[in-house]
Amino acid sequence: MRQSTTDGLLLVDKPAGVTSHDVVLAARRAFGESRIGHAGTLDPFATGLLVLLLGRATRLLPHLDGVPKEYAAVIALGSETETDDLHGAIVREATPPNDDAIAEAIGMLTGSLQQVPPAYSAKRVAGRRAYEAARAGEEMVLAPAAVQVFEWRDIRRDGNHLHATIACGGGTYIRALARDLGRLTGSAAHLLALRRERSGPFYVSAAATLDDLRNGVALLRPALDALPTIPHVTLAGDDAERVLRGMTVPRTVDAGAAALVDERSGALVAYAEAGGDVWQPRVVMRKVG
Repeated sequence: MRQSTTDGLLLVDKPAGVTSHDVVLAARRAFGESRIGHAGTLDPFATGLLVLLLGRATRLLPHLDGVPKEYAAVIALGSETETDDLHGAIVREATPPNDDAIAEAIGMLTGSLQQVPPAYSAKRVAGRRAYEAARAGEEMVLAPAAVQVFEWRDIRRDGNHLHATIACGGGTYIRALARDLGRLTGSAAHLLALRRERSGPFYVSAAATLDDLRNGVALLRPALDALPTIPHVTLAGDDAERVLRGMTVPRTVDAGAAALVDERSGALVAYAEAGGDVWQPRVVMRKVG
């Protein structure tokens, strides 16, 4: 078995000024593959890591969704905007907070939180996107969502700019953290700059640039690379063929899930979950050749 040349993992360092969808379109043109999904969008002003899955590997996205992420953020102190970032109109200004108030607020914004998403976000209420209502001047009540913020580190202040690396769970809005930090200090704040440095086990240092992608030199990694945190179980040829037909094979590893790998080619055969003493294939890759 060999894997299709368009089933795989692509890491891209998104520049500022382009949308996540722009990167997806560039990948479609580069690889001639229409089925592309990403594990977490980035706002146009933000930079950093986009994790893309192509072809049949897109079916692995649920296993990457919600993975922990790390961001380098710059927060502007003293003003709040309608979008909670630098592109929105200023709606409130206040005296910037002192360092003690900032430290206390950071403590309150660490751990398990109930976070209200930004008014300008893709959250849906009654089937409508929040940003659509906000642009129309309509007020929409957004329910808080449970999020996890693991830590703030490398914190330093440069005048009225606060720099920090924030490690958080999937679904966390860094814009909302900036907004809430301002409010908790009795001041105001918004997000000035954002760079995603890590998504799950993947780091931006290993990513291709958008120019690499457009120039056809970006590396498409094997689909197996999308599953580095679960056991990789090697299958002999007959068992690999069985799994490709959706059949179970004996489970030899004590784990809840595994990446089943063809011993001959080293290619991913399937993502499988434990079902008693067998592996139940859940996402089966296609055989080519």
